[in-house]
Amino acid sequence: MSDAPNFLTPWLPEVADLHDPELSTRLQQLLDNKTKPLGSLGQLESLALQLGQVLGTEAPRLQAPQMLVCAADHGLAARGVSAYPSDVTWQMVENFLAGGAAVSVLARQHGLALTVVDCGVRHDFGTRPEPAPGAARLLVRKVGPGTADASVGPAMSEAECAQAVRQGREVVASLPGNVLLLGEMGIGNTSAASLLLAWCSGRPVAECTGRGTGLDDPGVARKVAVLEQVMARHAGLRDPAQALAALGGFELATLVGAVLQAAAERRVVLVDGFITTAAVMLACALVPTVRQRCVFAHQSGERGHALMLQQLQAQPLLSLGLRLGEGSGAALAWPLLQSACLVLAEMASFASAGVSQA
Repeated sequence: MSDAPNFLTPWLPEVADLHDPELSTRLQQLLDNKTKPLGSLGQLESLALQLGQVLGTEAPRLQAPQMLVCAADHGLAARGVSAYPSDVTWQMVENFLAGGAAVSVLARQHGLALTVVDCGVRHDFGTRPEPAPGAARLLVRKVGPGTADASVGPAMSEAECAQAVRQGREVVASLPGNVLLLGEMGIGNTSAASLLLAWCSGRPVAECTGRGTGLDDPGVARKVAVLEQVMARHAGLRDPAQALAALGGFELATLVGAVLQAAAERRVVLVDGFITTAAVMLACALVPTVRQRCVFAHQSGERGHALMLQQLQAQPLLSLGLRLGEGSGAALAWPLLQSACLVLAEMASFASAGVSQA
């Protein structure tokens, strides 16, 4: 846990250090004795080793994977930092629930349970019937109707930020399985992620800011100018909790709580793109041992994501130029985790296969 206490300290779980040299040695020996040249499965071997370490076994099994998509609106969107209006947030939530979004399609394809959380969408979704088996379900955990404009004051109060983190923990605690895949939706949330990256890394805002939903060059310049104003407005932020409240969003804070709970329960956390990596970056700043549980699905096409991955010393599994969000990259990377486990469980050793070993 972070040494310096902050207003989120009461809501931070203990996350044990996974360092286990004996288990790591046994896993590496298993991999080295499979019927292949040493290291020839490349990053898949590193992934298999990590999954065994996270789940604490030489035979890791991934059970009941949960895709969690957190959605909220951002007051900063009114400053023209996105190519789309804020109404798209609630419209896309409806699309998730109807099964028509990219993450909906990919979740169905791979048998991922999809839960969408309204963390602060400026829309009333009303009372819904129980979803059909296999369909997405909606959880309403609304902290407020979108955050405040971060260029005027903090995006969230400390109480709102703590509520979102706590609710993220509670949502994950209610879900089965040992794998959590992260997704998000929120017009304006690439701006929040860029601000958090600038604060965490100390880099200029311009280096951390990209096109988001598809801004042209003048739009990116306008976005950078707005975000520079926000950073100047909040120049005195001292710790990750303050930064999350001042610069983040309700969905980001909820994801921070979700990641903290998943890590405390020793679940594998499969991280999507720019926005969810920002949440993981803050969770790791609050509780550094969280990082051991995180697998990074891909490097997105959003400027700044490579810097985030560098900040976290993370090697992504894929690089497909994705910049959709939603959890789409995490869903695409999911079969690689399954393959890594199967290599450990089912691939023959030289001895069992009767193959000569160099």
